Amino acid sequence: MRNSFVCLLLALPIAGCGTGPFQVKPPLENTEAAQPAVAVEPSEETVEEVRSAVRPPQNARTVEEFDTTTAEERVEAAAPATGGRSLGTTIASLGDPTKAGFWLETPLVDAPAKGRVVFPGSGKSAQVDLIPIDAPDGAGSRISLAAMRLIEAPLTDLPTIEVYIEG
Repeated sequence: MRNSFVCLLLALPIAGCGTGPFQVKPPLENTEAAQPAVAVEPSEETVEEVRSAVRPPQNARTVEEFDTTTAEERVEAAAPATGGRSLGTTIASLGDPTKAGFWLETPLVDAPAKGRVVFPGSGKSAQVDLIPIDAPDGAGSRISLAAMRLIEAPLTDLPTIEVYIEG
């Protein structure tokens, strides 16, 4: 018994030296030569699609890193909208922070539409894409990080917001 214990103690210092399942391995290197990028002049539509599809970096941790909207996009979304029809109010939670843009997923619409949300607590509004979700009337909505920041709603609360549809 004593010999087994001594052998175990002698083996412990070298136990981490092997290539077991917990061994840290260097990342694999790309053996293929990098292909040069082909320069293509994008159309205005393509630029808009790419701008609205910007996703946060994989290592994003802060609100600023997750909100990939540009200053120009924020100014455009904050522009006052005239007209529109009230759809009522909804309790909104923060939606997927990796989904870029200004949007509201809500049961208040049956089809995608353009609209506006207003947070009475700040009086600020944002133009958003209204995206229908399959939920019963009275169910809450999910709002984008960018829209929530623009209307100055608290990110960790469930604010009640007013929803308007264009047209």
